[in-house]
Amino acid sequence: MKIIVATRNAGKVGEFQAMLGRLGYDVESLLDYDTAPETEETGSTFEENAELKSKEAAAYFGHAVLSDDSGLEVDALDGAPGVYSARFAGEDKSDAANNALLLEKLADTPADRRTARFVCALSLAKPSGETLTVRGTMEGQIGFEQKGTNGFGYDPLFLIPSLNQTAAELTKSEKAAISHRGQALKKLEAALTTFLGE
Repeated sequence: MKIIVATRNAGKVGEFQAMLGRLGYDVESLLDYDTAPETEETGSTFEENAELKSKEAAAYFGHAVLSDDSGLEVDALDGAPGVYSARFAGEDKSDAANNALLLEKLADTPADRRTARFVCALSLAKPSGETLTVRGTMEGQIGFEQKGTNGFGYDPLFLIPSLNQTAAELTKSEKAAISHRGQALKKLEAALTTFLGE
């Protein structure tokens, strides 16, 4: 069965293809559809944004669509960048600029106060507008410098203390096993067949 993922983020597409592919789903994304609309993320939570995207895309395609809204919550910044993670340093959505700004804002913050989490809300929508939404998290802390070349976004700064590695130092399979997106997908997987009526 085909599932369309409502994103043009190549990093996310790759993660979804790997995770959903092992369940037997053919994964397409907005990268495969140049004319698909880009949903404005006006929600105040990850869940609201994920549902906005999945509902709009499911109505457009007439097919089941999975979307996510994910980001980083840093406790010392009162949960910022939160739903603004991709555009933390501006609308150009530059990973390098976002990471530089995060380091700047945490410059005087000691290691024990740099706790953070990645959050992923996944929303699967049917063309009828019915949705199934789940949330996954990955706890960690923000490092003092970027490490690793795998992953994307804030991965080079996101330290997983139990592994003493950043998310960007993990292999794709290591990251998938513990990531916020992986955790959310596990929750979604448990309800997927029933929700889609397979």
